[in-house]
Amino acid sequence: MADLIAIGYPDEATAEAAADEARRLAKDLIIQPDAIAVISRDTEGRYHVHTSHHAVGGGATWGMFWGLLFGALFFVPVFGMAMGAALGALMGKIAKVGIDKQFQDQVRDMVKPGTSALFLMLEKVTPDKAVEAMSKYGGTVLKTSLSKESEKALQEALHGGESAAA
Repeated sequence: MADLIAIGYPDEATAEAAADEARRLAKDLIIQPDAIAVISRDTEGRYHVHTSHHAVGGGATWGMFWGLLFGALFFVPVFGMAMGAALGALMGKIAKVGIDKQFQDQVRDMVKPGTSALFLMLEKVTPDKAVEAMSKYGGTVLKTSLSKESEKALQEALHGGESAAA
């Protein structure tokens, strides 16, 4: 089971600093992230996204995942993706595979102009050490879980019907 964690911050810069800490925690094997993304919203309301992906996974797939997730959450195309029928179908798939409406609404409410959020797709975590390291950044933590079946369905949708079994 993978966990999708969103941590909201009251300014535009803190999520990027927290993402650097998360990458350090990954190097120290305290967390095992599949992907890390930061979304900030400037005071004019424009979204800015930065991502990093597990080196072995499908970097392009995770880029598409974040683009679709952020497009669904914030109603904006991310990474230059045009909103078409295929993307609409993939966004529907994201909604069906376990990213529940309450989580989506909470994230939407959390990322207001002048704020930022760190998103982590985690496979494994050592909670006490991760919490200790990340607590210095504060923030509001939201979490939702994806079952193995949901992860597989999502990967199949992102790969056009073929699972990314490596």
